[in-house]
Amino acid sequence: MPQAGAGHHASLPPGERLRVLLVEDDEGDAFLVGELLAETNSMIDLLVATSLSEARQRMMGVDCVLLDLGLPDAQGLDGLRRVLDVASGAAVCVLTGRSDEHLGIVAVAEGAQDYLVKGQVDGVLLTRALRYAVERKRADENARRLREVELRQAESARLERGLLPQPLMTTDQVSVHTFYRPGRHAALIGGDFYDVVQTRPDRIEMIVGDVCGHGVDEAALGVELRVAWRALILAGVPDDEVLPALEQVLMSERRLQEIFATVATTRLDLAANRATVRLAGHPPPLLLSGGKVAPVPARGGRLLGVRPRRPVAFDLEFDTDDWSLLMYTDGLIEGRVGTGDDRLDVSGLTDLLADPANQAVSLAGLPAWLVGRAEQLNGGPLADDVAMLLVTRGGGR
Repeated sequence: MPQAGAGHHASLPPGERLRVLLVEDDEGDAFLVGELLAETNSMIDLLVATSLSEARQRMMGVDCVLLDLGLPDAQGLDGLRRVLDVASGAAVCVLTGRSDEHLGIVAVAEGAQDYLVKGQVDGVLLTRALRYAVERKRADENARRLREVELRQAESARLERGLLPQPLMTTDQVSVHTFYRPGRHAALIGGDFYDVVQTRPDRIEMIVGDVCGHGVDEAALGVELRVAWRALILAGVPDDEVLPALEQVLMSERRLQEIFATVATTRLDLAANRATVRLAGHPPPLLLSGGKVAPVPARGGRLLGVRPRRPVAFDLEFDTDDWSLLMYTDGLIEGRVGTGDDRLDVSGLTDLLADPANQAVSLAGLPAWLVGRAEQLNGGPLADDVAMLLVTRGGGR
């Protein structure tokens, strides 16, 4: 076989070197293809396989497959289909002695990048056809990847709308500020979710949760848990039965037994100016009142999906009519502090909220301010998703 690309042709500027696999059982035709490519500055390394079975073994790293439709172990379009199945990202061009326009159209429709007839191409046309075929294949692959990204983004947007609903409340006695920011995991949302539902004129139910992991499956499970929680609340299920029922949904819908979720729920009794907090492996809410900040001392409880157990309710009495309660996911407190392995944690978040610098920040802008400060301490974007609910009454501080 002559060394393809040894000659020079002024009309073909040098390009990147390509690896082309010629699948041809006729030694004379294979020699001719090598001669045609050697006449031009083709920058093509030509490999030859005499059967489809041999071609399968030599497909690795090939940019283009030049296929004869009359092989010992593959004939016609059936052979083309079989090559397309194993060609992966390589372009496929048909090179045949059959000058059949209809067959050429069908071959391209099946997925070939071009249809060439032996005896009707010279070295220049063959080289150009191979390079154009490779570029068309790359363009097709890029378009396919772009479409996949667009579909993934649309799917993520639909899931995000399910995770982050509008609060279902009409009262003006309190204000609720919501916040959500995805982590840096390839623009994929995770399983963080929240919801707010007013069930009576003076009663509001709230939840913040986090399904472990990142991606579409975890986000979909988060949506299921949020919707199930809202349905349970609106159906008037007794307080102590809500989280056990939510755990049953988690255990029946998760794709792996190792998947778990953390949850914090709060029931606000506006008439009595008190709250009931339940935690299932989730960090505690923070109470801002009287110029002070402190974690709600509720028992942590066990993760949902590990070993069923009812979370213990903690009753919180508000001393004044000016307070705020911050509920959040652990993505906010898992960022690093400084150059060591120390994390922000609940104590660090408490210190941030107690910083007099945030007094100039509106309550509506406080969640975003907290994330900005956490990212400064982390030295960059937070790795995990962050979801927050900030409910305020009166002055809020």
